Amino acid sequence: MKYRKKPVVIEAFRMTEAAGEALTEWPKWLIQAWWGERGQPGSLWTAPQDERQTDRLLRIGTLEGNMQVMWGDYIIQGVKGEIYPCQAEIFHLTYEEVSDE
Repeated sequence: MKYRKKPVVIEAFRMTEAAGEALTEWPKWLIQAWWGERGQPGSLWTAPQDERQTDRLLRIGTLEGNMQVMWGDYIIQGVKGEIYPCQAEIFHLTYEEVSDE
């Protein structure tokens, strides 16, 4: 069998290094995720790559577990309010921009 995605409108935000430092550009739902309980589905936080490194990575709590956000990835808010990362290449193959109507 073949299937087609239903046409639904989602919200997304591209997480670049500059955007990561400019919380004022973040949509309200992403700011709420930032203040959520770390590690829980729907939360967003920073964590070191490992004990030896000082660079910090963004992580998202999803229903499938914690996922890493790479610079340039999109963070998507799904139809039930869930959030998850998506690589830019996959995002552009899957989604197209719509007006804010």
